[in-house]
Amino acid sequence: MLPTAPWRSVAGTGSAVVGLACSGPRGVAVLVETVVDRGLPLFVVVGLASTAVREARERVRAAIRAAGRTFPLQRITVSLSPADLPKEGTSLDLPVALGLLAASGQAPHLPPGWAAFGELGLDGSVRPVRGALPMAVAARQAGVAHLVCPAGNAREVALLPGIRPLPVRRLAELLDRLARDDPWDPPPATAGDAAPVRPPAAPDLATVQGQPWARKALELAAAGGHHILLMGPPGAGKTLLASCLPGLLPPLDPDEALEVTALHSLAGQLPAGAGLITWPPLRAPHHATPVAALVGGGKVPRPGEVSLAHRGVLLLDELAEFRRETLEALREPLETGSVTVARLAGVERFPAAFQLVASANPCPCGRPGGRCRCSDRQVARYRQALSGPLLDRIDLQVRVERAAIPPMAPGRQETSAAVRQRVTAARRMQAERFARLDLTRPDGVGPVNRWLQPGDAQRWAPLTAPARRLLEALYRDGEVGLSGRGVIKLLRVARTAADLAGRDAITVDDVELAAQFRFGPEW
Repeated sequence: MLPTAPWRSVAGTGSAVVGLACSGPRGVAVLVETVVDRGLPLFVVVGLASTAVREARERVRAAIRAAGRTFPLQRITVSLSPADLPKEGTSLDLPVALGLLAASGQAPHLPPGWAAFGELGLDGSVRPVRGALPMAVAARQAGVAHLVCPAGNAREVALLPGIRPLPVRRLAELLDRLARDDPWDPPPATAGDAAPVRPPAAPDLATVQGQPWARKALELAAAGGHHILLMGPPGAGKTLLASCLPGLLPPLDPDEALEVTALHSLAGQLPAGAGLITWPPLRAPHHATPVAALVGGGKVPRPGEVSLAHRGVLLLDELAEFRRETLEALREPLETGSVTVARLAGVERFPAAFQLVASANPCPCGRPGGRCRCSDRQVARYRQALSGPLLDRIDLQVRVERAAIPPMAPGRQETSAAVRQRVTAARRMQAERFARLDLTRPDGVGPVNRWLQPGDAQRWAPLTAPARRLLEALYRDGEVGLSGRGVIKLLRVARTAADLAGRDAITVDDVELAAQFRFGPEW
């Protein structure tokens, strides 16, 4: 618990207020200490404050006057602790103003167990900021029970159990409330007031005519969390198939929903008044997206598209159109479920346990067979963006041809809801296996087969005798070129195939199915 008791310095009166800010993927509690001393008028902010934080002095000065209070014409020193942690954003405006008013005797000190955050307008308004949910998490970890926050962030803060938000719209309103015996009248917003976040808009799998092979691959990908690449000519239905994947995934559990919602709040992409994001998110960046926007970056590191797709789907349409350096930046998160962003302001590690679904044409023109007019050099340059190490991280590689059934022909296809039931049952088996066998997995990822570790393979991959012989034959086959990592990836897909069938042992059929997807289509 951070101290908030008033105190007196040698030359003046001081106060301490717990403020909140964001640092990388999480919120941090900041002790805002203010001293008003005798001397020439001066306002100094120390403690690795960014430009936005240092500029708070002008917003605070105008907001205090707009609230009908007097700005002290004395030497004012504001210290932000911990002093070695960079502070960024405008969330410390409100605690700085409260500390200054308390130190000058114009407002009561916040009692222990209270904290505050919010941006101040020049007219005295209290404006919402991004990252309210991760800051509320930091407040709870610091022992805070009452959180003064902008009214626009109140419903978001109320999503976190154990925190009672006090929403305010203007600084004068807050000062009046703090002077009352009951500052909670009218009652604040609650989590039940928040509007539910709708699941990603995804087409139903029933709209896909034919394509049994690609449909099976999508079901495997959804059940085991595997990455998938769909390759084929234009018009074959690659983008439609890829867009169906989010609709096959089960909803997030409460802890996952809180984690995903906090990341979107940190990036400022959570709708105002929204509740928890309970469905796996879908992100579909354009092929011109730069590396920093995809994996995260900025002067102060912020989450990128791969982190906003955490526990959801990252859809990369026309994969070969992306720049090679952009795609190579995906190798770390594809393998580890997180991404490290190094900047001058520090090194941050963001969660990025997304599921990749990508599509690509065989050549720049995409015309199949003899109608292709691309030269060998054009084709080689087009495919150069997809390196071997990147493709090696994609478990399912599927060739998609034009369906034999016309798109407008009548037919009954299995719906996404029906497939989702099998996927949910398979994922339940996987979660039980992780718990029963005490299997290891990277931090921050779900208990799905994609994260099964090689060291535990003897326990999670019981093979029948014929299946073991087939796997050994594939490994010895020089033309196949199956590496040690390839064996593990093939086993993970075979494990998922067995889970969908409700089997504990992996059979020959499971290994054959995984091998067909593992070796991928010939370009």
